[in-house]
Amino acid sequence: MTEVVDRPGGGRTANTKAGKTAGTNTGAKESPAGPRASVQPGAQPAVDVAALGEQLLGKWADARRHSRALAGDPALHKTEGLTHTEHRARVFGQLEYLVDHNAVHRAFPAELNGADDHGGNVAGFEELVTADPSLQIKAGVQWGLFGSAVMHLGTEDHHAKWLPGIMSLAIPGCFAMTETGHGSDVASIATTATFDAATEEFVIHTPFRAAWKDYIGNAAIDGLGAVVFAQLVTQGVNHGVHAFYVDLRDPDTKEFLPGIGGEDDGVKGGLNGIDNGRLHFDNVRIPRTNLLNRYGDVGADGTYSSPIASPGRRFFTMLGTLVQGRVSLDGAAVAVSKIALAAAIRYATERRQFNASSHTDEEVLLDYQRHQRRLFTRLATTYAAGFAHEQLLQKFDDVFSGAHDTDEDRQDLETLAAALKPLSTWHALDTLQECREACGGAGFLIENRLASLRADMDVYVTFEGDNTVLLQLVAKRLLADYAKEFRNVDFGVLARYVVSQATGVAIHRTGLRQVAQFVADTGSVQKAAIALRDEEGQRALLTDRVQTMVSDVGAALKGAGKLPLEKGAALFNQHQNELIDAAQAHAELLQWEAFTEALRNVSDPGTKVVLTWLRDLFGLSLIEKNLSWYLMNGRLSMQRARTVGDYINRLLVKIRPHALDLVDAFGYGDEHIRSAIATGAERTRQDEARAYYRAQRASGTAPVDEKVLLARTANAARGRRN
Repeated sequence: MTEVVDRPGGGRTANTKAGKTAGTNTGAKESPAGPRASVQPGAQPAVDVAALGEQLLGKWADARRHSRALAGDPALHKTEGLTHTEHRARVFGQLEYLVDHNAVHRAFPAELNGADDHGGNVAGFEELVTADPSLQIKAGVQWGLFGSAVMHLGTEDHHAKWLPGIMSLAIPGCFAMTETGHGSDVASIATTATFDAATEEFVIHTPFRAAWKDYIGNAAIDGLGAVVFAQLVTQGVNHGVHAFYVDLRDPDTKEFLPGIGGEDDGVKGGLNGIDNGRLHFDNVRIPRTNLLNRYGDVGADGTYSSPIASPGRRFFTMLGTLVQGRVSLDGAAVAVSKIALAAAIRYATERRQFNASSHTDEEVLLDYQRHQRRLFTRLATTYAAGFAHEQLLQKFDDVFSGAHDTDEDRQDLETLAAALKPLSTWHALDTLQECREACGGAGFLIENRLASLRADMDVYVTFEGDNTVLLQLVAKRLLADYAKEFRNVDFGVLARYVVSQATGVAIHRTGLRQVAQFVADTGSVQKAAIALRDEEGQRALLTDRVQTMVSDVGAALKGAGKLPLEKGAALFNQHQNELIDAAQAHAELLQWEAFTEALRNVSDPGTKVVLTWLRDLFGLSLIEKNLSWYLMNGRLSMQRARTVGDYINRLLVKIRPHALDLVDAFGYGDEHIRSAIATGAERTRQDEARAYYRAQRASGTAPVDEKVLLARTANAARGRRN
């Protein structure tokens, strides 16, 4: 398909979406990302949209295509203006549609007609956000949380008993972990499951109001069953948080069973297609066999046993099996950012405003530098986040398929998900807001989806782990790896590391990678930064910042574990902000590395040139954002720092002709974007207006502008005086 698009300066060129002829590679210098692609002097590189689109689909392209085909069906689209009651009913019906179209069973066991395809399951699931975020999250509650908890925390007997009904939607269910009094601090939840050996039953109880399960999807109306997380108590010993299957409602009357109560959370700031609610339990008895006992079991006599001796390790292992929620939110946030940018950039190539370079034609919005800044920097970040998500998805599949499933692999997966989910969800909110503003009043109209998507995405930053808390987990891992590296290193070497400015230092995707070997490196970041546009210069600056921040905090916290509990906590709290900043810098570096690695897989020279510009824009934007740190720590001179903005502005000009191609490569059609301003309607209006004024001028009947008349009068007066 070919369309005509506006280009800088109002020019127009044909853009063939099926692909383009790329520029010629002149054999530029080698880099870690492969040959630095370039084109003949004077020739414009071109993006192979089709090939880039395939790369962005990733390893699980077929699952994404299948899910996008479903998401493009109006039957799954969000209908704006419904009451929350109507929206809930519509979304529940859409879950049945997903079951009928084989969209929910990929991750379940083959013996239950699943596909044991964990990566493909998440890849397909996250695409549902383009239809309706409420649908994506409600499906996630049913199959990604409730179903996955039974599958990963239960055993074969549990699978046979409950998974068929969960998969078919005969058993709608809840994932009852969060409590009113404890959100992110799962280890401190107050609901108890006390074993009664006389009856071989667990007694589920919420002892006070703050222990009620809260914000629970499917709890208000639809849930018939729940996986309830509670403190397991047997023989007078609390063995920590475990998961229990609890029937909630009578399947015929839909009334709560005896001892169970609840409330409707009501209307929320977004995601009103989900019936979130509260649950409480008054000494509710369940069979001993309802304990999901893969990692901890209780015998008929009340004896506790576990294949994992350490209570702490057991707790994190159980929670680690549920990491797919964070993985899928990371991918869904990237998808929403793509939708927003596709709408805003398409609109910006058509919308005209203000006469700047012409007396007759107004300027295309995307030709304004500020407009490019606000959209292209976020476009670059979206590409980086997308490539990083693909790496996270691969790691997730490796662990859950069993291909690479060691304790270290699981810890790496947990840390990687905790690093990337905060960045992508915050980025989605920021992108939606900026795109909304960039589209003016039109962006505020619900028909253009930006405001609606932002409302729905708001809660993504706090559920499945509050973003700030997740980054603190990442920071603790970085500190642990830092301490491990230098456990047997004398203080002199450690001091040299802390003040070093090593180049060539690489960060492991989830922690510090053997940094001690770089202690003696004599290179300097300042030397590497002579060419900020070079890959190695960016890598050196971004990596050095992470390592220095971690080492500074590590040095400040040295010996904190030996202090009394209160003093140790106070010392840690004094440096909490620096810790979280270090974790965020680490996550941004992961995204930059993922983008750089993705460049190795680009074979078309023109596409590689454009993507390299985009990667450089991402890297330089990170450096610009943190210029104060680089200046205060002597990593950049004042003179060098002043050049960062100039480099960015030059990249904006280079990327401008390729902006439409870069969003077309996302592969979303009008049925996914569903934004009236992205349909070409604005171009039609602008062309009509321009044609009207051209005809008026040509007719000679156009009224004279008062300012022109005044100028003529003034000129005539001057002529008479002379």
